[in-house]
Amino acid sequence: MSDLLLKGKAHKFGDDVNTDYIIAGKYTKTLNLSDLAAHLFEDIDPEFSKKLKRGDMVVAGKNFGCGSSREQAPIAIKESGVSAVLSKSFARIFFRNAINIGLPALVCDTDEIDDGDELEVDLERGFVLNISKDIKIPMEKMPDIMKAILKEGGLVPYLKKYGDFATE
Repeated sequence: MSDLLLKGKAHKFGDDVNTDYIIAGKYTKTLNLSDLAAHLFEDIDPEFSKKLKRGDMVVAGKNFGCGSSREQAPIAIKESGVSAVLSKSFARIFFRNAINIGLPALVCDTDEIDDGDELEVDLERGFVLNISKDIKIPMEKMPDIMKAILKEGGLVPYLKKYGDFATE
């Protein structure tokens, strides 16, 4: 992620979307990780990957990414071109896996976001602008180190560049 401003359309899901719904277990042995994108959310909506455009956002209720700790779930989301996941809360391991691969997992009240709404996310200033409804939604503050990791595209690129966790 080169900057901290994201724009895209909302694809909304409910509460307790588990990692099996994000990417079915039968695909976890896929060697080419980019192939996971074609199967994203297919057990909920078999046509989902065809509706998605690069930069779009996944929006959910509470406890997104619960279930198993499979790292393929955030990888499948990122590989599909989703720019961010917005949820009221995340399963802890999913949240860390997402940040570590450079996928913004953002905590905010998603009640004012509907499927298809156009969104703009400002990671630096900490808000979501629902362009479709002209509503500004605050996000939970993200620690500077997490923003720095996201800005570099994930933990590995961050460590390759800085060598440790000291931010600029």
